[in-house]
Amino acid sequence: MTDDVNNDQSSDNKEQIKNERHKKKSQKQKEKVDAGIAKATEERGIVIVITGNGKGKSTSGFGTVARAVGHGYKAAVVQFIKGQWDCGERNLLQQNGVPFAVMGTGFTWETQDRAADMAAAEEVWAEAKKFLADPQYHVVLLDELTYMLGYDYLNSEEVLDAIRNRPAEQSVVVTGRGAIKPLRDLADTISEIKDEKHAYRAGIKARKGVDW
Repeated sequence: MTDDVNNDQSSDNKEQIKNERHKKKSQKQKEKVDAGIAKATEERGIVIVITGNGKGKSTSGFGTVARAVGHGYKAAVVQFIKGQWDCGERNLLQQNGVPFAVMGTGFTWETQDRAADMAAAEEVWAEAKKFLADPQYHVVLLDELTYMLGYDYLNSEEVLDAIRNRPAEQSVVVTGRGAIKPLRDLADTISEIKDEKHAYRAGIKARKGVDW
């Protein structure tokens, strides 16, 4: 009986020590987080670049648009490259008043026509510039824009200037692989999505409602 009591007390002591350590660790973390929050005093729109070879860049961008709309803000979307695909996000967001400008030529490796792709890019970029100049839009998503800059389909200086000179409260989200250095330099936040494993390489087809 005495051994059982001692064992119970020992277990209680160990649990108490764990709880105290956890409390101290949590307190330090809270102090660190609170200090970071207190330091962040500037309030303005930001530029977010979501790049890398992994899956989920556009998904993340659309998530930001949905978040803004959910808070009652206006958002706009410009889609480069994937314009011909059925798009679940577009189907949903257009029903909620989000305007879209869509590059209608689809993937560049399907068109195989650089001149046509450049003309299509310029056409949709003209719409993008209107969104970027309009203060009513809290968030503007430029989906797959990185390809247009990397392929020199659009003048990168013009694009970067338009993003730089947007309304102060407007945030811009740019997605796509291979973000060029000037875009990275302009960005306030950059997320690099790593390609570790992909169902496509295992012969699994893209699934409606999950991948598109």
